[in-house]
Amino acid sequence: MIDMKRSGQFRVVLVTAPNLKAARQLARQALEGHLAACANLIPRIESHYWWQGKLEKSGEALILFKTRAGQLEKLERLVLEKHPYDTPEFVVVNLTGGAERYLDWLTRETKSQ
Repeated sequence: MIDMKRSGQFRVVLVTAPNLKAARQLARQALEGHLAACANLIPRIESHYWWQGKLEKSGEALILFKTRAGQLEKLERLVLEKHPYDTPEFVVVNLTGGAERYLDWLTRETKSQ
């Protein structure tokens, strides 16, 4: 059963990394600190963007972190401190619903241990 009432406290955070190795390191650190319950790694994306006045493109890996709103500040701090980019992507998407058992699991796994 989808739980719409509780979903306001959950987030998906998108973070790009220069490669799969860096993505794995960030994911592991976030998971070990229970800052996220899950990190999905998408190994090969092609990013096109403006950087310092020039149009750029690069191969990257994308991390999708599943977390709670209460962990966002700590997760952002970790990404900013450990990420190899000067200006890493940290984009937060609010969840509008989810399966009750999944949200229960997400809550348990993102509590401070």
